[in-house]
Amino acid sequence: MALTFSDLHTEEGVKSVEDHLAGKTYISGDQLSVDDVKVYAAVSGKPSDAFPNASRWYDCVASHLAKSFPGKAVGVSIGGSAAATPAQAEAPAAAAADDDDDMDLFGDETEEEKKAAEEREAAKKDTKKPKESGKSSVLMEVKPWDDETDMKKLEECVRAVEMPGLLWGASKLVPVGYGIKKLTIMLTIVDDLVSPDNLIEDYLTCEPNNEYIQSVDIVAFNKI
Repeated sequence: MALTFSDLHTEEGVKSVEDHLAGKTYISGDQLSVDDVKVYAAVSGKPSDAFPNASRWYDCVASHLAKSFPGKAVGVSIGGSAAATPAQAEAPAAAAADDDDDMDLFGDETEEEKKAAEEREAAKKDTKKPKESGKSSVLMEVKPWDDETDMKKLEECVRAVEMPGLLWGASKLVPVGYGIKKLTIMLTIVDDLVSPDNLIEDYLTCEPNNEYIQSVDIVAFNKI
């Protein structure tokens, strides 16, 4: 049912708005609508403290309009004839209602709102992307049983171990003493796929590799 307010340039008219807004935030429904804009435009200024409901509503509408029209206002006073007759007021009101579907008074985003929306979209895309697992660089020392161990065979056993996320790198033989040498070898691992401890216990120092390998130690472990 359509609402009717009259003489909103007078205290009597503002009082009718005050009474209507008792227990309400907006003129119609629970959201700002074109009805609020129409009444706001008809009120000559912010209602006094004698009309707390209308004053609060006026500030709320003014705040929304300020966001929708961010240009700097210098203030405008409208002079001229007395208040428009009901018939005169009805014509622009009807035109505003007809244009309501085509004009979105509150649709323009501020720069802050646009930036926030872009950040939300970016966050959504990030959550859809699979997270890349970290990688680590490991330096191992592989020790033979004695000076008679075939170190070439030993290194072949080490490099023969293959699994997803494991990449063997450079190696060299380092003298230990009494003619014994140890193998130092670099490897790169994907942390979620390869455990250095499991690599040693389940592959390097178990059969048949333990024929050549006595023990394996991790000398250095660095995140990449």
